[in-house]
Amino acid sequence: MTYTLLSQTQRQRVSDGAVTSLLSGCESSPWQLVLIWPQLGDFDSLEYAWWLKKEAEQLQAQGIAIWAVGIGDRTSGQQFCDYTGFPPDCLFVDPTAELHRTLNLYSGLSLKLPGLSPGANAWFNLILMCAGMGSPGTLAEVFRGYRGDKKAPQLIGDEEIVQAPPLPPLKGSFFKLAGGQGFQRPFELATLRLRNMGEVLSHWKSYVPDSAYLTQRGATFLFNSQGELLYEHRDRAILGFAAEMSNPLSFLTDLVNNKKK
Repeated sequence: MTYTLLSQTQRQRVSDGAVTSLLSGCESSPWQLVLIWPQLGDFDSLEYAWWLKKEAEQLQAQGIAIWAVGIGDRTSGQQFCDYTGFPPDCLFVDPTAELHRTLNLYSGLSLKLPGLSPGANAWFNLILMCAGMGSPGTLAEVFRGYRGDKKAPQLIGDEEIVQAPPLPPLKGSFFKLAGGQGFQRPFELATLRLRNMGEVLSHWKSYVPDSAYLTQRGATFLFNSQGELLYEHRDRAILGFAAEMSNPLSFLTDLVNNKKK
């Protein structure tokens, strides 16, 4: 049973460095969202955290407790929380992706070239996955970031200033020129992803202390207060952390609202 496994698993908490149960303190919450993230410097982890921050008020109003485990060490976690705003008392780290293997999550493409170290092989496989090999839907999702998506909400407020080097600072209203407002405009998501990439490359050693796990994918689990599994999504691709990437948290709103009826 997934809930039992997670409740019995202990990992280091980013906020204070304590090694404790992943679900400690949230047992009474009506909804428990547990996120198993890949590397904390991965596009998926950073983008997922961005959506959680964007919808934070609504999630809190619904009484949803959120816990996450990412691949890295405590330094990785601190850098991640400083950048994304994800609460460090809700983030745990797993340096060797042991929990991911226990949950039988997709480890990504695993071709091995003779003479290469595990880290170098992981880089080789990551590049292939970014090109779509062993990572279905990745290229389509990359293109959606540039093309725009009228099914997705607007991502950047008109008055918001986005810093995404090497681009100059961009005001959110700039994206009106690419197609209007009230939906995800062309280049809007791609700009946020460029910002994430710049952040990670600037602090690579912090985010990725061991590159051997670059291809490992994650998962999403939602439980009720009785520990019953209401929803799960097991990632099968880079930029595939949700069943509906146009609005990754739509599953959560739909399930919680339906259960309350």
